[in-house]
Amino acid sequence: MEACHSQEQFNVTSYGATSVTIITFEAFAGMWINAFIVSVICIAWVKRKTMNSNEKILLLLGSSRFWYLFILWLYYFLLIMYPKYLYVHPTFQLLAGAQRLFNCFELSVSACLSVFYCAKIANFRNSCFFYLKVKIDRMVPWLLLGSVFFSLVIGILAYEIIEKPQCNNSTGRENLWKVKIKTDEQFFPIYFITGFGYATSFMAVILSVLLLLFSLWRHKRNMQTSSMKDLSMDAHIKAMKSILSFFVMYSINIISLIVTMIYSGEGKSAMMFLIYVFHYAFPGVHSLILIFSNPKLKNTLLRILPCVKCKVCMR
Repeated sequence: MEACHSQEQFNVTSYGATSVTIITFEAFAGMWINAFIVSVICIAWVKRKTMNSNEKILLLLGSSRFWYLFILWLYYFLLIMYPKYLYVHPTFQLLAGAQRLFNCFELSVSACLSVFYCAKIANFRNSCFFYLKVKIDRMVPWLLLGSVFFSLVIGILAYEIIEKPQCNNSTGRENLWKVKIKTDEQFFPIYFITGFGYATSFMAVILSVLLLLFSLWRHKRNMQTSSMKDLSMDAHIKAMKSILSFFVMYSINIISLIVTMIYSGEGKSAMMFLIYVFHYAFPGVHSLILIFSNPKLKNTLLRILPCVKCKVCMR
């Protein structure tokens, strides 16, 4: 009987150590990638004393994803390794509120980036679209400010709602899941508002993809009927690669977020772990795609990598 108990304890410890190792690698890799984006843009900002709209969006996107990954990693690390520490007030409340805040913010800014690419690159003769193309640079700060406001509302509501359940003083891991389930039952308002934000961002991404696809199709047709080369074709293709890859990953990420909200009490299941693995990989992988679609970021990264390789070899 004692042998079975010891074996079970060993299995739980092995699972926890393995999952934390994988999540830590993904989280810190994503944090490094987004920190690279932020540092390159900030250095260019200091040199030029100005930033364009694309750099503003990438700066906020990289910053939000950096802190979002850090908070996700910290929460998962405490949940698996030191669940008792989540009972220390207000650790759980702060982590839950900050997680919602940065999650909504990075998804909103990602949607703003897709809309920005679409408005800048796609070509339509519609007067409304022409107005959007001309005014998009002035609209970007307001879109980002709206994303900040919406995310703050979500974060504050999450903190306030999670404060309501009265938790007992027990410190077992199973009791922690019960407390979390009890908390999630009172989370319907925040789930509704967050789901509305997810749906709005997702619809913006879908609309951007469809408009760019249609614009690309029109350009391709014009090139076939005209001997003149269309110089914007490359810009269309680069933007489509970035937005389509984001659309695929964004779709899977939205599904994983919905599943996480529905089955939030089943954190130790294999399915939930796989969802967590993708969820932690999404901010880093998409930011890496953005780096290679941006000439300045790509060239800087390619210059840095040989230096890092040489330093590692010297050690």
